[in-house]
Amino acid sequence: MPDQLRGMQVFASVVSLGSFSAAGRQLGMSQTMVTKHVTALENALGVQLLRRTTQHVTATETGERYAADCRRILEEVEEANAIAVAQQLEPRGTLRMSVPVSFGLKVIDPILGDFAKLYRGISIDMELNDRRVNLLDDGWDLAVRISRLEDSTMMAKKLAACPNVVCGAPSYLAEYGIPKSVSDLKNHNCLGYTLSDVTNAQKWTFGPEGEVVVNVTGSFRANNGGSICALAIAGLGLAYQPHYIVGDDIRAGRLVAIELDHPTTLLHAYAIFARANRQPAKVRAIVDFLVKRLRGLEPL
Repeated sequence: MPDQLRGMQVFASVVSLGSFSAAGRQLGMSQTMVTKHVTALENALGVQLLRRTTQHVTATETGERYAADCRRILEEVEEANAIAVAQQLEPRGTLRMSVPVSFGLKVIDPILGDFAKLYRGISIDMELNDRRVNLLDDGWDLAVRISRLEDSTMMAKKLAACPNVVCGAPSYLAEYGIPKSVSDLKNHNCLGYTLSDVTNAQKWTFGPEGEVVVNVTGSFRANNGGSICALAIAGLGLAYQPHYIVGDDIRAGRLVAIELDHPTTLLHAYAIFARANRQPAKVRAIVDFLVKRLRGLEPL
């Protein structure tokens, strides 16, 4: 295809200038090379495009129509190239991002309007979903994940610390007591977040790297932290959730934070995006914005 496009460019130039030599001067190539390009194009198409005499070069009827089509196609290619370059340099286009539900509602939504005002050329398609998406297969530009960073073929940029908190409603703690150690958790109804390897329905991990593992049981499990929080507030059991989910309820007294004999496992929020030699400007823009707005904050 690149050779054919070059041949189309050469042919259109010959028709416009009426001369092989003039086309060669315009394109910076020899007359012999111009002739080879046009001949190769005619052979590939199986039609005569030019009438050649010792004095003149004129297009056949088919050649005139083909030259017009070549000019249109070459203009479209040039425009497409310009748009592609502009999108690398100037943030624009549709930005598809996948964000965990509670993190999106509590952390991303309050600042995303500022991003949209800064980058009017970007339209945002954000999905709130706690499942782990495949960026390449599902066509996402960026995903936010709350986790311990794992080896990956993706690029990751740390956004903020997300400490976890064990907590329960005052009514639950008054009835069942306040656990003092992680081993006490076996005597409590522990509400499990099914999409986590830190706070799921079978085990809760403690320690900075999750090195302490405690087996737990509970009568409720869900794939969304907001649901876990709601059931904890209702007095059903203990929740082990990121502070950005339960923080407001702890400050309001609806939940009480519990200190145990091991620290909770610290997670971080990461922006995950595909590796590339040069990231699209829209991806660089959202990553830089999130890093600037979230990294300087207190742990979420």
